Amino acid sequence: MKKLTLLMLFCIATITSKAQNDLDALLAAGVKNAERFANDYLMSGTDGLMHSMNAGWFNTADAKPLGGFEISIIANAATIQNEHKSFLMNIADYNSDPDQDFVVSFADASTSKSVATALGENEPDIDIVVTYNDPILGPQQETITLPSGIGSDTANLLPTAFIQGAIGLSKGIELKARFVPKINTEDVDISMYGAGLQMEFTKWLPADKLLPVAISGLVAYTHLDGTYDITGSSGISGSNQRIENDTNTWLLQLIASTKLPVINFYGGLGYIKGKSESDLLGTYTVSNGPLFSQTITDPFSVSSEVSSVRGTIGTKLKIGFFRLNAEYHLSEFNAFSVGVNFGFR
Repeated sequence: MKKLTLLMLFCIATITSKAQNDLDALLAAGVKNAERFANDYLMSGTDGLMHSMNAGWFNTADAKPLGGFEISIIANAATIQNEHKSFLMNIADYNSDPDQDFVVSFADASTSKSVATALGENEPDIDIVVTYNDPILGPQQETITLPSGIGSDTANLLPTAFIQGAIGLSKGIELKARFVPKINTEDVDISMYGAGLQMEFTKWLPADKLLPVAISGLVAYTHLDGTYDITGSSGISGSNQRIENDTNTWLLQLIASTKLPVINFYGGLGYIKGKSESDLLGTYTVSNGPLFSQTITDPFSVSSEVSSVRGTIGTKLKIGFFRLNAEYHLSEFNAFSVGVNFGFR
């Protein structure tokens, strides 16, 4: 498994790179089967990533006045629970194509088994067997060890991090933007950005300055794209082999917060909607016995979607131009966020 020092880079790279372990054998078991397995294997990882991406968008419902601004460094993480670490692999699903000329089975003859997702780990290893008929050699078998996931290597967290800015416009409107500078390594390219609009409803009331609380609504969009070059690590002959990921999310959030001089508390109810698509691209020459092979181009694409309600609670400490905030989100993937903020209002 590729070891990466940057946490966010580690997060997306390991989730996608694990899917290409034993790729030759998985593709030999049929493109449809490889796609089915990759979809189940990656889903919890990309879903958790989408929840992590949507933390940290706000730290108060009190919108900044015209010209007020804030610059923030934000670190988020979605937490991985046991139910995210495995899925039920039913072997009958992998033998459902009447046109396939091979049979897939578990090495221990089980009909179904709980196997690791990209967030889990198979302990002990789990093997499947592909039985096919070679035109010359007759019946042949190939054993595949299913890939484990990131297991305990991230302390059960899916991290993201951003630089974020916010500026106040008129009439309780605040514009936000976040980004991650493009990260380029030998094998991985990642970029992430987003924009949001927050509107404070209590600014429209005549007695706004006398109210002890503020209430706002927020709409925010976040985009991530990444490319992982697997040409040197797939173990398969071919060219331009890579995994490309495109993830887009929306957040709708209702926010309420106190308006005290130093320490404030905030919370709200939100809705996350998102889709993550991963494409296995390039050419792959897959062996089928010692004498025969086939070349597959752009084998498959997999995707996952989230549609979840979440609750948020947080606190913020303000000392002059310097602010600290921390928050926790309850949803399909629970998440937390901490921020260091500098601003003027």
